[in-house]
Amino acid sequence: MERNLSVEFILETRGLTKEFKGFVAVNRVDLKVRRGHIHALIGPNGAGKTTFFNLLTKFLQPTSGSILFNDTDITLEKPAQTARRGIVRSFQISAVFPHMTVLENVRAALQRNLGTSFHFWKAESTLLPLHERAHQLLAAVDLQDFADEMTVNLPYGRKRALELATTLALEPELMLLDEPTQGMGHEDVDRVTQLIKQVSAGRTILMVEHNMNVVAKIADRITVLQRGAIIADGSYAEVSRNPLVIEAYMGTVDTELQGAH
Repeated sequence: MERNLSVEFILETRGLTKEFKGFVAVNRVDLKVRRGHIHALIGPNGAGKTTFFNLLTKFLQPTSGSILFNDTDITLEKPAQTARRGIVRSFQISAVFPHMTVLENVRAALQRNLGTSFHFWKAESTLLPLHERAHQLLAAVDLQDFADEMTVNLPYGRKRALELATTLALEPELMLLDEPTQGMGHEDVDRVTQLIKQVSAGRTILMVEHNMNVVAKIADRITVLQRGAIIADGSYAEVSRNPLVIEAYMGTVDTELQGAH
């Protein structure tokens, strides 16, 4: 699909609201994601971050409000239509096949992007053109030395890097990363943080992330949700000093934010 690169904000929500039997999970959210930015969505547990992501990817329909992607209203589109526009979500559910090699996983994602993912009866030789691109994607996430390794044998952080490669294979214009460093040790967090920064070149990333050090290092802009509503929006320095944010995290965020500098 042709991309409208002249639009400053790639994604915009206007008054986006989701209610569940009287409970307001997302409350009139006006969010603008600037093209080319890494934009972080943070907030305490139960703030509505996952529900908001589910609205963007159409797994949920909003109660009211609208979603614009490249200035086009996509509020009522089906999940597949939105995905075809180049909005791809990663990380919340593992996107890799454990009993295939690392290279085969990326190749399968490339096939999916070509619309030939179910042509398993095709000759192996027809897949060769995908090899070069698959190797490029593995190199982009520092997995070039693991191409022939069975995915099930990869350490956790490397599996996450592979998920990043399979997401990139779908040529996303907007990547939605859901808790990309969750469950990782310090070394893996640092590696995946750097990979996200590397692969952000030429695309836009909206990420939900609990790790304040990660947010401090790579986010261009941060939006803070509490009880489904935006309570702060701005640079890391602005958000970290905001009294509402400090109160929302009951003081814990203040310590984390100061320690992340």
